[in-house]
Order: sequence, then C-alpha cells, then structure tokens
Amino acid sequence: MEHTIDATGQKLGRLASQIAHILQGKLSPSYNPRLSGNDKVVVTNLSKVAITGRKATQKVYYRHTGYMGHLKERIYKEFFEKSPEKILLLAIKRMLPQNSLRDKRLRRLEIQK
Repeated sequence: MEHTIDATGQKLGRLASQIAHILQGKLSPSYNPRLSGNDKVVVTNLSKVAITGRKATQKVYYRHTGYMGHLKERIYKEFFEKSPEKILLLAIKRMLPQNSLRDKRLRRLEIQK
C-alpha cells in the first residue's frame, strides 16, 4: 500500500515519527516485527516543513571524517537550504530500530521536494 504525506506546515519530528511508524509496517493488520513490510511512503512539499523555536540557528548536525580533530558541524538552517531530504532521512533513520531491516525499510521511502 502506498501512503502519500504532504509535509506542508508539519513539524519535522512528528512527520519523521509518523513515517517511521508506517515503514515498520505497524499500520498493517499482518504486522510482524521480523518482517520488513510492504507499505511505501511518498513525502511531498518537504521544503515547506515547519521549524519551531530556535532550531534554525541552534540545532547542530555533526559528522566525523575519521581523522583526528575533523569533527564537522552544520547548522540546521544551512543544512536544510542545501538538502532538506537528507535532514528528513536522518530523522527517520534514527527513529527506526538498528537492525538488518532498517535499510530495506528506508528503500521504500520516496522524498519529493
């Protein structure tokens, strides 16, 4: 089954939580935690996601290159302007359980700007 979600005006965390719930297959009557599920999710209008509070200037995303002292930082506002789909993907990925099914579930996610 395919779910289409319009991201206009929705908060990022609540949107990611809703998508993670669908990708795990918990809306399906035949839910089984050891199976990936069949539900696809299509997200539209991602550039119109609501930002609450001071997250635009204070929330920081970190990544490490693997070299000593090379911890890279990105502020939410800059990261969102460059690639909003990566922010949503990171949020959903961190809400799914860390197991072998996570990549299979994320493949059923389609993000449209």
